Amino acid sequence: MLGRLKAEKLIAPDADGHWNITNLGAILFAKDLARINSRLARKQARFVAYYGDSRTSQVTSRMDETAGYAIGFQRLIDMIVTLLPHNEHIGSALRTQTQAFPGAAIRELVANALIHQDFTITGTGPLIELFPSRFEVTNPGTPLISVERFIDFPPRSRNEALASLMRRMGVCEEQGIGIDKVVESIEHFQLPPPDFRAEQQATRVVLFASRPFAEMTRDERIRACYQHTVLLYVNGKVMRNASLRERLGIESRNSAQASQIIRAALDRGLIRPADAGHPKSGYVPAWA
Repeated sequence: MLGRLKAEKLIAPDADGHWNITNLGAILFAKDLARINSRLARKQARFVAYYGDSRTSQVTSRMDETAGYAIGFQRLIDMIVTLLPHNEHIGSALRTQTQAFPGAAIRELVANALIHQDFTITGTGPLIELFPSRFEVTNPGTPLISVERFIDFPPRSRNEALASLMRRMGVCEEQGIGIDKVVESIEHFQLPPPDFRAEQQATRVVLFASRPFAEMTRDERIRACYQHTVLLYVNGKVMRNASLRERLGIESRNSAQASQIIRAALDRGLIRPADAGHPKSGYVPAWA
């Protein structure tokens, strides 16, 4: 058993023949990180829920997870999901409620924030924030790949040992499909597209609550078109006017609206025709 733990870099022998818990072992399995390592304690995940859409509004709930990621992850996710706002849908016979943000997307984004953070940036850790109209996850460290390639690129992790263990424990998805699942779940519920941001010494992902197409900004519509095209491309398909209409909830009689978005994405150099010689061949990402 000790040999296996050593091989996983969870413990290490000292000069006296005793075993010490490594930083990796502590960040995963400590019951209370502050009692083991004060520096690692600053890498605990923090969750804050707000009454309004501003950070100056009243804080309605707060959680500073004190345990290691493997122990505290599910507890953190359960609390977030419990506090998610709900959307009400009235059908022909039934009134149903759905979560404002897909649980699969929440779980994957929080796991990614834990795994891909830059541990060399001291004094800060992953921050999860819930507002009535959006959900934000921020982790220390700028992304190692362009945010435009989050969907199709296999992730490059600064913390591969941590990522490998968390994947094997089922905390996050296998390498390379996590963000795919996020975008796919967002599309399934026809939500505005996620916003992946590279900020100064940080990476931020923003999910937005449901809004009709008419209330989406021009940038959101174009971003949705690009992400939809990438998601189809990694699954061996091309984007067409009909698929974009379905993604954005545009009725077929308003196909011209989808065409305008496609033209705007073409003008920005985000997508291109799948076959330049056949304009009706559909569209793929510009880098394909």
